[in-house]
Amino acid sequence: MNALNTKIVLDSSADAPSLREIPAITVPLKIITAEKEYTDDKNLNVAEMIAEMKQYSGKSSTSCPNPQEFLAAFGEAENVFCITITGSLSGSYNAACIAKKEYEEKFPARRVAVFNSLSAGPELLLLAEKIEAEILAGKSFDEVCESANAYMEKTGLVFMLESLKNLANNGRVSPLVAKMASVLGIRVVGKASAEGTLEPLNKCRGEKKALATLFENMKKEGYKGGGVKIAHCNNEAAAKSLCALIKREFSGAKTEIHTCRGLCSFYAEDGGMLVGFEK
Repeated sequence: MNALNTKIVLDSSADAPSLREIPAITVPLKIITAEKEYTDDKNLNVAEMIAEMKQYSGKSSTSCPNPQEFLAAFGEAENVFCITITGSLSGSYNAACIAKKEYEEKFPARRVAVFNSLSAGPELLLLAEKIEAEILAGKSFDEVCESANAYMEKTGLVFMLESLKNLANNGRVSPLVAKMASVLGIRVVGKASAEGTLEPLNKCRGEKKALATLFENMKKEGYKGGGVKIAHCNNEAAAKSLCALIKREFSGAKTEIHTCRGLCSFYAEDGGMLVGFEK
């Protein structure tokens, strides 16, 4: 497989991927309210969106890319590896599969692999880097797919949320539960389940307790010192504190921190954090 004719495509739930050599294209999702529509691309002012969403109390939703947007991202590549947010939260995976079918019918010599990450944010970045490494190692298309699917079994996602307001406005949690969590200063710690749903695990009073609980959940899920990617929404201090917890027990662990883009900021909300890790 020629790396020069290969492309990695992700939807914007992966935030802003930065790969070494293989082109990585991001297809934007949208955040929609009754007052405004936010397109999660490089032009989005994420800080402004977060501030406006904090003041907004109506219904909100997200919209996935359509197949034509994925097709445009595939471009003229002979080999495409496409990674999407979990199918339980979005139709992005289905749209990418439709685009794959159309692309391969139009260009029979080209191939597209679509991966339902069953996750969001930093776990997608781990998979993208794994796929790039396999491509650069000279693996065939089928070998890269096999390796990527195996790798997905060895990664996980945990999260910490300070606010459930957007999830309540989005109809995913009870407004009463969201309000009680805010009043009581509760952080919700959870994980991406094997089915790709966001599964709350613990309710913690205070950030210190929440970070310790999050790290314990990482270890319960199989973390033993592998790579970690932390995406935060206006909470770099907490991200650094988690890095310190990890390094204290696993000194050789490679940790990276980045800020959430629009879609992940919508779900994580102000102060929230998503953590992708290798098991």
